[in-house]
Amino acid sequence: MNWTDRHWYALAVAVYGLATVYSTFLWRRGFRRHDWINYSLLGLGFLSHTWALLERGMSLQHCPIRNLYEASAFIGWSMLISYMLVGLWSRMRFLGVLVAPVQLALGVFALMPGLDTPSEPVVQTHRVMESVHAALALLAYGAFGLAAAGGGLFLMQVHDLKWRKLRAILSVLPPVQRLERVARHLAQVGWILLTLSLFLGSQLPPPPGTRLAGDPKVIWSAVLWVGYAVLLLWHWRGLSSRRFAWGLVGVFGFVLFTFWGTNLLSPLHHP
Repeated sequence: MNWTDRHWYALAVAVYGLATVYSTFLWRRGFRRHDWINYSLLGLGFLSHTWALLERGMSLQHCPIRNLYEASAFIGWSMLISYMLVGLWSRMRFLGVLVAPVQLALGVFALMPGLDTPSEPVVQTHRVMESVHAALALLAYGAFGLAAAGGGLFLMQVHDLKWRKLRAILSVLPPVQRLERVARHLAQVGWILLTLSLFLGSQLPPPPGTRLAGDPKVIWSAVLWVGYAVLLLWHWRGLSSRRFAWGLVGVFGFVLFTFWGTNLLSPLHHP
Protein backbone atom coordinates (compact mmCIF):
# COMPACT_ATOMS: atom_id res chain seq x y z
CA MET A 1 0.00 0.00 0.00
CA ASN A 2 1.34 3.41 -1.00
CA TRP A 3 0.70 5.63 2.02
CA THR A 4 -0.33 9.21 1.33
CA ASP A 5 -0.23 12.15 3.72
CA ARG A 6 -3.88 11.47 4.58
CA HIS A 7 -3.02 7.92 5.64
CA TRP A 8 -0.26 9.21 7.93
CA TYR A 9 -2.61 11.79 9.37
CA ALA A 10 -5.34 9.17 9.91
CA LEU A 11 -2.77 7.08 11.80
CA ALA A 12 -1.97 10.11 13.97
CA VAL A 13 -5.68 10.63 14.69
CA ALA A 14 -6.00 6.97 15.72
CA VAL A 15 -3.13 7.43 18.19
CA TYR A 16 -4.83 10.58 19.51
CA GLY A 17 -7.90 8.43 20.08
CA LEU A 18 -5.85 6.05 22.23
CA ALA A 19 -4.42 9.01 24.14
CA THR A 20 -7.95 10.33 24.71
CA VAL A 21 -9.09 6.98 26.11
CA TYR A 22 -6.06 6.83 28.38
CA SER A 23 -6.71 10.39 29.52
CA THR A 24 -9.98 9.27 31.09
CA PHE A 25 -7.99 7.00 33.42
CA LEU A 26 -5.81 9.94 34.40
CA TRP A 27 -8.94 11.87 35.36
CA ARG A 28 -10.15 8.95 37.49
CA ARG A 29 -6.80 8.66 39.25
CA GLY A 30 -6.80 12.37 39.96
CA PHE A 31 -3.37 13.10 38.44
CA ARG A 32 -1.52 11.42 41.29
CA ARG A 33 1.71 10.97 39.40
CA HIS A 34 3.64 12.47 36.50
CA ASP A 35 2.39 10.47 33.55
CA TRP A 36 4.72 9.77 30.63
CA ILE A 37 2.44 7.29 28.81
CA ASN A 38 0.02 9.95 27.57
CA TYR A 39 2.92 12.22 26.60
CA SER A 40 4.54 9.36 24.67
CA LEU A 41 1.29 8.53 22.86
CA LEU A 42 0.87 12.14 21.82
CA GLY A 43 4.52 12.16 20.78
CA LEU A 44 3.95 9.17 18.47
CA GLY A 45 0.92 10.88 17.00
CA PHE A 46 2.96 14.05 16.58
CA LEU A 47 5.60 12.21 14.53
CA SER A 48 3.02 10.75 12.15
CA HIS A 49 1.20 14.10 12.05
CA THR A 50 4.43 15.94 11.20
CA TRP A 51 5.29 13.48 8.42
CA ALA A 52 1.81 13.93 6.94
CA LEU A 53 2.24 17.71 6.80
CA LEU A 54 5.76 17.41 5.38
CA GLU A 55 4.56 15.11 2.61
CA ARG A 56 1.66 17.42 1.78
CA GLY A 57 3.88 20.52 1.86
CA MET A 58 6.55 18.96 -0.37
CA SER A 59 3.97 17.82 -2.90
CA LEU A 60 2.37 21.28 -3.05
CA GLN A 61 5.61 23.26 -2.72
CA HIS A 62 4.01 25.61 -0.20
CA CYS A 63 2.77 25.61 3.40
CA PRO A 64 -0.21 23.19 3.52
CA ILE A 65 -2.96 25.51 4.70
CA ARG A 66 -5.00 26.12 1.53
CA ASN A 67 -8.17 24.19 2.42
CA LEU A 68 -10.07 23.14 5.54
CA TYR A 69 -8.38 19.73 5.78
CA GLU A 70 -4.92 21.29 5.66
CA ALA A 71 -5.79 24.18 7.98
CA SER A 72 -7.38 21.87 10.58
CA ALA A 73 -4.38 19.54 10.50
CA PHE A 74 -1.97 22.48 10.82
CA ILE A 75 -3.87 24.03 13.74
CA GLY A 76 -3.74 20.69 15.54
CA TRP A 77 -0.04 20.33 14.78
CA SER A 78 0.78 23.83 16.04
CA MET A 79 -1.09 23.17 19.28
CA LEU A 80 0.65 19.83 19.68
CA ILE A 81 4.17 21.15 19.10
CA SER A 82 3.53 23.74 21.81
CA TYR A 83 2.45 20.93 24.14
CA MET A 84 5.43 18.71 23.27
CA LEU A 85 7.79 21.57 24.20
CA VAL A 86 5.93 22.48 27.40
CA GLY A 87 5.62 18.78 28.28
CA LEU A 88 9.40 18.44 28.51
CA TRP A 89 8.75 19.84 31.97
CA SER A 90 7.13 16.87 33.71
CA ARG A 91 4.94 19.08 35.88
CA MET A 92 3.20 20.40 32.76
CA ARG A 93 2.39 17.07 31.09
CA PHE A 94 -1.06 17.10 32.66
CA LEU A 95 -2.16 19.41 29.80
CA GLY A 96 -2.19 16.33 27.59
CA VAL A 97 -5.52 15.19 29.03
CA LEU A 98 -7.16 18.16 27.30
CA VAL A 99 -4.85 18.30 24.28
CA ALA A 100 -5.63 14.67 23.31
CA PRO A 101 -9.42 15.05 22.87
CA VAL A 102 -8.98 18.36 21.03
CA GLN A 103 -6.56 16.66 18.62
CA LEU A 104 -9.01 13.80 18.14
CA ALA A 105 -11.90 16.18 17.42
CA LEU A 106 -9.85 18.26 14.98
CA GLY A 107 -8.61 15.11 13.24
CA VAL A 108 -12.05 13.56 12.85
CA PHE A 109 -13.32 16.85 11.43
CA ALA A 110 -10.37 17.27 9.05
CA LEU A 111 -10.78 13.75 7.63
CA MET A 112 -14.44 14.27 6.78
CA PRO A 113 -15.13 13.88 3.04
CA GLY A 114 -15.20 17.04 0.94
CA LEU A 115 -12.81 19.16 3.01
CA ASP A 116 -9.63 18.30 1.12
CA THR A 117 -10.40 20.29 -2.01
CA PRO A 118 -7.72 21.07 -4.63
CA SER A 119 -5.97 24.36 -3.88
CA GLU A 120 -5.33 27.13 -6.35
CA PRO A 121 -1.72 27.67 -7.48
CA VAL A 122 0.23 30.18 -5.42
CA VAL A 123 2.00 33.10 -7.12
CA GLN A 124 5.74 32.33 -6.82
CA THR A 125 6.71 35.91 -5.90
CA HIS A 126 4.67 35.96 -2.72
CA ARG A 127 4.77 32.25 -1.83
CA VAL A 128 7.26 32.54 1.05
CA MET A 129 5.60 35.54 2.68
CA GLU A 130 2.15 33.98 2.35
CA SER A 131 3.36 30.72 3.89
CA VAL A 132 5.01 32.53 6.81
CA HIS A 133 1.87 34.65 7.33
CA ALA A 134 -0.35 31.56 7.45
CA ALA A 135 2.07 29.52 9.57
CA LEU A 136 2.37 32.29 12.19
CA ALA A 137 -1.42 32.60 12.38
CA LEU A 138 -1.90 28.87 12.88
CA LEU A 139 0.91 28.71 15.45
CA ALA A 140 -0.89 31.52 17.28
CA TYR A 141 -4.08 29.45 17.31
CA GLY A 142 -2.09 26.55 18.73
CA ALA A 143 -0.75 28.73 21.55
CA PHE A 144 -4.28 30.01 22.22
CA GLY A 145 -5.54 26.43 22.37
CA LEU A 146 -2.91 25.41 24.89
CA ALA A 147 -3.65 28.55 26.92
CA ALA A 148 -7.33 27.55 26.95
CA ALA A 149 -6.35 24.05 28.13
CA GLY A 150 -4.35 25.58 30.97
CA GLY A 151 -7.25 27.88 31.79
CA GLY A 152 -9.65 24.95 31.88
CA LEU A 153 -7.47 22.98 34.28
CA PHE A 154 -7.02 26.12 36.40
CA LEU A 155 -10.82 26.32 36.76
CA MET A 156 -11.03 22.65 37.68
CA GLN A 157 -8.29 22.98 40.28
CA VAL A 158 -9.98 26.04 41.79
CA HIS A 159 -13.29 24.15 41.91
CA ASP A 160 -11.69 21.14 43.62
CA LEU A 161 -9.91 23.33 46.17
CA LYS A 162 -13.09 25.28 46.86
CA TRP A 163 -14.98 22.10 47.65
CA ARG A 164 -11.95 20.54 49.38
CA LYS A 165 -11.87 17.52 47.12
CA LEU A 166 -9.19 14.93 47.82
CA ARG A 167 -8.24 14.93 44.13
CA ALA A 168 -6.86 18.46 44.43
CA ILE A 169 -4.72 17.47 47.42
CA LEU A 170 -3.31 14.26 45.93
CA SER A 171 -2.89 15.41 42.32
CA VAL A 172 0.36 16.47 40.68
CA LEU A 173 -1.26 19.47 39.03
CA PRO A 174 0.78 22.64 39.59
CA PRO A 175 -0.55 25.24 42.02
CA VAL A 176 -3.33 27.43 40.65
CA GLN A 177 -0.96 30.41 40.56
CA ARG A 178 1.40 28.54 38.24
CA LEU A 179 -1.45 27.33 36.05
CA GLU A 180 -2.67 30.89 35.66
CA ARG A 181 0.83 32.15 34.85
CA VAL A 182 1.43 29.47 32.20
CA ALA A 183 -1.95 30.16 30.57
CA ARG A 184 -1.26 33.90 30.55
CA HIS A 185 2.19 33.52 28.98
CA LEU A 186 0.83 31.19 26.29
CA ALA A 187 -1.91 33.70 25.46
CA GLN A 188 0.71 36.46 25.23
CA VAL A 189 2.86 34.38 22.87
CA GLY A 190 -0.18 33.62 20.74
CA TRP A 191 -1.12 37.31 20.56
CA ILE A 192 2.41 38.27 19.47
CA LEU A 193 2.41 35.57 16.78
CA LEU A 194 -1.01 36.72 15.56
CA THR A 195 0.21 40.32 15.45
CA LEU A 196 3.16 39.35 13.27
CA SER A 197 0.90 37.28 11.03
CA LEU A 198 -1.57 40.11 10.52
CA PHE A 199 1.25 42.52 9.73
CA LEU A 200 2.69 40.20 7.08
CA GLY A 201 -0.78 39.58 5.68
CA SER A 202 -1.35 43.31 5.29
CA GLN A 203 1.78 43.50 3.08
CA LEU A 204 0.52 40.85 0.65
CA PRO A 205 -1.28 42.05 -2.46
CA PRO A 206 -4.81 40.58 -2.60
CA PRO A 207 -5.66 38.22 -5.48
CA PRO A 208 -7.37 39.82 -8.50
CA GLY A 209 -11.02 40.63 -7.79
CA THR A 210 -10.62 40.62 -4.00
CA ARG A 211 -9.73 43.21 -1.38
CA LEU A 212 -8.69 43.24 2.26
CA ALA A 213 -11.33 45.71 3.44
CA GLY A 214 -14.56 43.95 4.29
CA ASP A 215 -13.22 40.42 3.87
CA PRO A 216 -14.89 38.15 6.50
CA LYS A 217 -11.64 36.47 7.48
CA VAL A 218 -9.83 39.79 7.86
CA ILE A 219 -12.64 41.15 10.04
CA TRP A 220 -12.67 37.91 12.08
CA SER A 221 -8.89 38.08 12.59
CA ALA A 222 -9.11 41.71 13.71
CA VAL A 223 -11.88 40.83 16.18
CA LEU A 224 -9.78 37.95 17.52
CA TRP A 225 -6.71 40.17 17.87
CA VAL A 226 -8.71 42.82 19.75
CA GLY A 227 -10.40 40.17 21.90
CA TYR A 228 -7.15 38.72 23.19
CA ALA A 229 -5.60 42.18 23.57
CA VAL A 230 -8.55 43.33 25.71
CA LEU A 231 -8.49 40.11 27.75
CA LEU A 232 -4.75 40.39 28.46
CA LEU A 233 -4.93 44.10 29.22
CA TRP A 234 -7.97 43.66 31.46
CA HIS A 235 -6.20 40.89 33.38
CA TRP A 236 -3.16 43.15 33.78
CA ARG A 237 -5.47 45.87 35.11
CA GLY A 238 -7.01 43.59 37.74
CA LEU A 239 -9.37 41.04 36.15
CA SER A 240 -9.58 38.03 38.45
CA SER A 241 -7.67 34.91 37.45
CA ARG A 242 -10.91 32.91 37.42
CA ARG A 243 -12.60 35.26 34.96
CA PHE A 244 -9.42 35.42 32.90
CA ALA A 245 -9.39 31.62 32.63
CA TRP A 246 -13.05 31.63 31.56
CA GLY A 247 -12.15 34.26 28.97
CA LEU A 248 -9.34 32.09 27.54
CA VAL A 249 -11.66 29.10 27.26
CA GLY A 250 -14.48 31.18 25.77
CA VAL A 251 -12.39 33.03 23.18
CA PHE A 252 -10.74 29.82 21.98
CA GLY A 253 -14.17 28.22 21.76
CA PHE A 254 -15.09 31.12 19.47
CA VAL A 255 -12.01 30.31 17.36
CA LEU A 256 -12.97 26.65 17.01
CA PHE A 257 -16.61 27.30 16.13
CA THR A 258 -16.05 30.15 13.65
CA PHE A 259 -12.68 29.51 12.00
CA TRP A 260 -13.92 27.22 9.24
CA GLY A 261 -17.05 29.25 8.50
CA THR A 262 -15.16 32.50 8.03
CA ASN A 263 -12.62 30.66 5.87
CA LEU A 264 -15.40 29.46 3.56
CA LEU A 265 -16.93 32.95 3.35
CA SER A 266 -13.61 34.65 2.60
CA PRO A 267 -12.76 35.27 -1.09
CA LEU A 268 -9.16 35.88 0.01
CA HIS A 269 -8.72 32.58 1.83
CA HIS A 270 -11.18 30.39 -0.07
CA PRO A 271 -11.14 31.62 -3.68
